[in-house]
Amino acid sequence: MTILLCSRNETVRNKWSMALKGQWQVHQASSAKELFILLKRFPIQTILLHRGSIDERELREICGRNGGSKVFVLSDRPDDKEGVVCLQLGCVGYANTYITPLRMKAAMEAVESGLVWIGTSLMQHLIKGLASAESQEASPVNPLLDGLSNREYQVARLVAEGLQNNEIAAQLDITERTVKAHLSSIYTKTRTKGRLSLALLMKKG
Repeated sequence: MTILLCSRNETVRNKWSMALKGQWQVHQASSAKELFILLKRFPIQTILLHRGSIDERELREICGRNGGSKVFVLSDRPDDKEGVVCLQLGCVGYANTYITPLRMKAAMEAVESGLVWIGTSLMQHLIKGLASAESQEASPVNPLLDGLSNREYQVARLVAEGLQNNEIAAQLDITERTVKAHLSSIYTKTRTKGRLSLALLMKKG
């Protein structure tokens, strides 16, 4: 995967570059203008975009181009509402500018495999949004949920309501380790890849 780092801040670009060095081919741009020039010269798979270095018009322009590059936005002060906007624009990730090198690598590996990477706060924001929008009318049970045990279904339902593992453990009077074990089994049985996709499945049925 070839990655393009875009930030006016050279220190930020170098920090990102060091985190990705050796595993991916990396190019750097100091502005949106330079970014578009490099996109014409190199086959870029993923763009790491420093939100503080571009305005909203540039963000929309970069996300709206039809070059096939994935856009991952990093913000100095991550905000859930801004994160939702980025996802609505088609971005594949939203995180803190100063993400640790280990998490940066994990994020790029997730994106490379076709997943979306977002932080815990935004994840909970999205899941709670799903829970609040959920219809009160009964809907047919999704076949993927049929294989869950009663306890697994309880855990899945609480995930869909936006609760975190420690809150689920407290509510069901079990350990966090047990919650994690249930979630692992739930993801396998429902063919989901994380809390958000599980919440979406629970909302559907």
